[in-house]
Amino acid sequence: MAEKKTWDKSKMPSRHVTVGPERAPHRSYYYAMGLGTKEIEQPFVGVASCWNEAAPCNTALMRQAHVVSEGVKAAQGTPREFCTITVTDGIAMGHEGMRSSLVSLEVIADSVELTMRGHCYDALVGVAGCDKSLPGMMMAMLRLNVPSVFLYGGSIMPGRFENRDVTVLDVFEAVGSHAAGRFPRERLHALEKVACPGDGACGGQFTANTMACVSEAIGLALPLSSALPAPYKDRDEYARASGEAVMKLIEMDLRPRDICTREAFENAAVIVAATGGSTNAGLHLPAMAHECGVKFDLDDLCEIMKKTPYLADLKPGGQFVAKDMGEAGGVPMLMKTLLEAGLLHGDCITVTGKTVAESLETVVWRDDQQVIRPASKPLSPTGGVVGLKGSLAPDGAIVKVAGLGKQQFRGPARVFDGEAACFAAVQKRDYKEGDVLIIRYEGPKGGPGMREMLSTTAAIYGQDMGDKVALITDGRFSGATRGFCIGHVGPEAQEGGPIGLIKDGDMISIDAVAGTIDLEVSDAELADRKKTWKPRVTDYGSGALWKFAQQVGPAHLGAVTQPGFGGERKAYPDI
Repeated sequence: MAEKKTWDKSKMPSRHVTVGPERAPHRSYYYAMGLGTKEIEQPFVGVASCWNEAAPCNTALMRQAHVVSEGVKAAQGTPREFCTITVTDGIAMGHEGMRSSLVSLEVIADSVELTMRGHCYDALVGVAGCDKSLPGMMMAMLRLNVPSVFLYGGSIMPGRFENRDVTVLDVFEAVGSHAAGRFPRERLHALEKVACPGDGACGGQFTANTMACVSEAIGLALPLSSALPAPYKDRDEYARASGEAVMKLIEMDLRPRDICTREAFENAAVIVAATGGSTNAGLHLPAMAHECGVKFDLDDLCEIMKKTPYLADLKPGGQFVAKDMGEAGGVPMLMKTLLEAGLLHGDCITVTGKTVAESLETVVWRDDQQVIRPASKPLSPTGGVVGLKGSLAPDGAIVKVAGLGKQQFRGPARVFDGEAACFAAVQKRDYKEGDVLIIRYEGPKGGPGMREMLSTTAAIYGQDMGDKVALITDGRFSGATRGFCIGHVGPEAQEGGPIGLIKDGDMISIDAVAGTIDLEVSDAELADRKKTWKPRVTDYGSGALWKFAQQVGPAHLGAVTQPGFGGERKAYPDI
């Protein structure tokens, strides 16, 4: 039996609901829920999960949240579980529902913040499984700046189809092959039934697994905690350890902003590049940095990616899925070779209370695995994601080059106002080899909501046209997208950016090696077109999407909706 700790709550937020005779009414609620005097005198730890039945990404989260609570209790804390929303991209993809995805990131961060503030919790463990819920939960941690630990709910197991591993990406691409007449309906139905065999987030190095790797690299999650798939009950050990770890952080008074320094964000960007991770990191890392006063935008991310080798052979650009990477040693194995190559900051502190270098001391390189290359023998010398700038994207754009053979492209524009028009053309094969497909008015304001384009890009790839056309958008892409696809073009069309002035037939040149993207139209001609341009009137004149469109900033700064650290007057722990 551990010795009973005496906690000084004089500087903890929960003193406002637990300490003193004037808080007797508040305490009566806690007694009503079965707490005793001892539990009320302990620190209150919010255990936030994104559990729901929207998709398999989230269905294992409640189990893990309960185990986090066991860890908190074992370390003499008082857990308070609550749930927040998730919009799951795999379900929202390819229709109007995708407008809600990026908006949900803000709602997740806001709802966790409000629950923590409203009930005066002292610390936070966040459990998340799907794309936007990971950065949303970490944004809340950085905004609140109370001792916090992040826990990824785990990836899905690969499905098996015709003696090979498959993911949901194979289903999206099979839709394109079906439209091209090469994938019969019966075969498509057989694939869809086995591609996703159970609990967990999409299994490739798509957005969820990219941000799970970020959570470890940036220091907010325990080492190896993102490695095991969601169905594995062994994951519960990491859940329990996360609950115990947050109690140690309270004792140490070690907070997220102590951990997530500029150097820690650079470490996170290195991991995104080395894993060929999702382009969505170009939104989420700046948004997280915005919450804690660190300058880190799309340009900063892209500079790091220029000098980071691509090491992890993961889908969609490579061969393996998240389960394979976990079995190969996971993020610690990858970080070990990057640290030895001088590509990581080893002195960054983490939720273990140790530095990155100290945490990696016992990690031994394994030659018996094929997923992670040593830094001296990369898949390619530069990262899997590249930033672009030029006359078409003065504020920048981003492209995933992991697994991409051809990195230069020049061709005539084929312009579509919105994804639906482009998808319809692709389904009818109403486009030509050599075209540059432009999908505009899908930016943060213009969408609104900055939709992902996986249905369209996967259909193109499924028609064997992934390397024969380019696609450019002021929207964004799923981490599962592959092919020559450029997103986050800024300024967006709704703001009068050059992408809003393109006409069919305009020549566009892209060079992912040089990092350029240019519209071959004179400044005088663009100025003349701008005179008759007007912003598009969207279908959303009220509600959450309207509110997001009024408040959201540019993509290269994270598409955030409030001032963040720069506007903070009093930090939550100091209330």
